[in-house]
This record gives sequence, structure tokens and C-alpha cells, in this order.
Amino acid sequence: MSYRIFGLDPAPFTPLYGLSDEELVARGARRVRVGPEGGVPDRVELRDLREGEVALLVNHVHQPEHTPYHARYAVYVREGSTTPRNMDNEVPDVMRRRLLALRAFDAEHLLIEADVLEGTEADARLRAMFAKPDVAYVHVHYARPGCFAARVERLAA
Repeated sequence: MSYRIFGLDPAPFTPLYGLSDEELVARGARRVRVGPEGGVPDRVELRDLREGEVALLVNHVHQPEHTPYHARYAVYVREGSTTPRNMDNEVPDVMRRRLLALRAFDAEHLLIEADVLEGTEADARLRAMFAKPDVAYVHVHYARPGCFAARVERLAA
């Protein structure tokens, strides 16, 4: 089964670009300069940010549907990101290097399957999930911190 991994649309975050640290705090966000240790996964460009790059740590609604699974959590977005990265049938390096939680939802936005696995196993597991007709989409989370990584949808045959 073919799939597409979607980077977040940067539009909801662009009003935060360039705000002062105080203005960001007032909006529940923080500015983070990436240090030599890295470890800051951008959700728009689907990549690890490099030392010296600046990210915004913001609260994001990743499951907006009105169900028991409605959810929001912190995510990093590179300050200045304007173009989301979408990938077909390939798991980006930022995910392959981490422990992931995959959560499959049906068309009514109810959880129907979940798994925790090494990122190197994600491609095969996503294909297996989408082989089931009741899976409408999958959310990928970075398992250790629990934060949302990306939405994955089945590609039309």
C-alpha cells in the first residue's frame, strides 16, 4: 500500500515568526536555538534542525476532530518555515532515527490500531496498516516524549 507523510502546514505558525520572546511567552510558545546536541525535529520540513537554527516550541492541535481522541501537544517548527515537506512511500530520516508510536484511525476518527516500533521499521508497518481498508489515516508520534510527528494518508491506487 502506498502512503504520503505530510509535514505540517506552516500557516498557523507564521504569525509567530519574528515576535519577541515576551510576545511568544504570552502566546504559550518559546523560541529555541538548536545547540550542538541537536535533537530538535521540525514538523514542517520533517527534518532535524541543525546547530544554530531557530525553532519555535508551540502547542499544536494534531487531532482536531470532536472525538475522545481530540489531542494537542508541543511541537517544534523552524522559525521561518514556509513550505511543508511531503514524502511518498518513504519515512524521513528524522523519524527513522527515533522510537515511534503509530496510531491508526478510521473514517470516524476513532483509534483502531496502534504500535510502538523503531523508526527503521515504520515503512513496513505503515504499509501493513494501510492494507486494512478501515484505516483512514495514521498519526506518527515520537514515542519517548509523546509528541506528534506527522500525519500519514493512504495514496490512491
